[in-house]
Amino acid sequence: MTVADYLSLFAVICIWGLLLVNIVLIIAGYIYYLRNERRDIPDIKGVEPFVSIMVPAHNEGKVIVKTVESLLAFNYPHDRYEVIVINDNSSDNSAELLQNVQMKYPDRNLTVINTDSETGGKGKSNALNIGFEKSRGEYIAIYDADNTPEKNALRYLIGEITHDERLGAVIGKFRTRNRNASWLTRFINIETLSFQWMAQAGRYSLFKLCTIPGTNFVVRRSILTEIGGWDIKAVAEDTEISFRIYMMGYRIKFQSKAVTWEQEPQTLSVWFKQRSRWAKGNIYVILKNVPLLFQKKGRPIRFDILYFLSIYFLLLSSLLLSDTLLIFNFLGYVHTTLASFSTTLWLLAIILFITGTFITLSTEKDEISLSNFLFIMLMYVTYCQLWMVVAVYGFYIFLKDTILKRETKWYKTERF
Repeated sequence: MTVADYLSLFAVICIWGLLLVNIVLIIAGYIYYLRNERRDIPDIKGVEPFVSIMVPAHNEGKVIVKTVESLLAFNYPHDRYEVIVINDNSSDNSAELLQNVQMKYPDRNLTVINTDSETGGKGKSNALNIGFEKSRGEYIAIYDADNTPEKNALRYLIGEITHDERLGAVIGKFRTRNRNASWLTRFINIETLSFQWMAQAGRYSLFKLCTIPGTNFVVRRSILTEIGGWDIKAVAEDTEISFRIYMMGYRIKFQSKAVTWEQEPQTLSVWFKQRSRWAKGNIYVILKNVPLLFQKKGRPIRFDILYFLSIYFLLLSSLLLSDTLLIFNFLGYVHTTLASFSTTLWLLAIILFITGTFITLSTEKDEISLSNFLFIMLMYVTYCQLWMVVAVYGFYIFLKDTILKRETKWYKTERF
């Protein structure tokens, strides 16, 4: 065997190994979904604890009113929760719009905190810390500024966490409300259902752990107090705080019945900026916690650290290596006897990808269609390949910002 053969074999083993892990998570997630649909959520009627809902917002004038009004419409006693909007150093008309909402609903517990460049403007984590200082709830719920949760979402989340002391946080599911806006939002909708929440369900089913998605979740106030709030250096504050909750011995549960609808990027440039920021943030969290792999106290998060390491380092390098060898073999620059074998496995991987993804979509009746099946086929050779570009660029900006010691700031996702 040549050097190219060994490299090709290494890439194939890594890619297929991670593919099989993902298939196991999807199967476990699908089983969890079927069981959860038949299960009743613990009832808290008459004993609802006081909850503080926080919404960090920076220049969110296009969406903030709809979001706040949906939060004020929760099927939850209005005197048992407050909504705190941290309008963080915004330069648009958000402050005026939020003041109008306060005047429209004078009987509701709606607080607006307007910060400037000195007190705020340092990113989502800093904004959440500002809001947390003003909050009063025994439980803290977080929603992004573009979210419109369903009326029972909060009740379902609180019902779960109040009936299990082992739970440090409970997360819900998010759906794409502008899924039909473009081809890109169709891809994002499929990605969200298949590779985000289904994988979350699988991880909870197998390991009783899942990662906070940054929106539509509740966490115990006592936990936030003990860990000192959010890490202001973490762009991916959701992953970072999940790891800290694990380390305290708590579980994070996924409840698929608690649904919020969010607006996703409609153009490639907006999507690329958002996803490269996510990649940069996750890389920071991974490197921050890698030493825990070799420490006894890191046992609760070893799977997640290895999982993220595999995705951002092993899978990325294997895909780049595999694609490079295939191209060079086709051009005649290298010769590998495994080329035909690799091609066969690649085609089989596509079939598994399409089949597994479509099966996960079957959990949502409104997603079963021929057009979605065709989008899944197209997604593998387009949208999924772009992930490699995003991950590589995420590494670049992480290294650049680390070397230059740049201060964390808001990375604004453009709204539509």
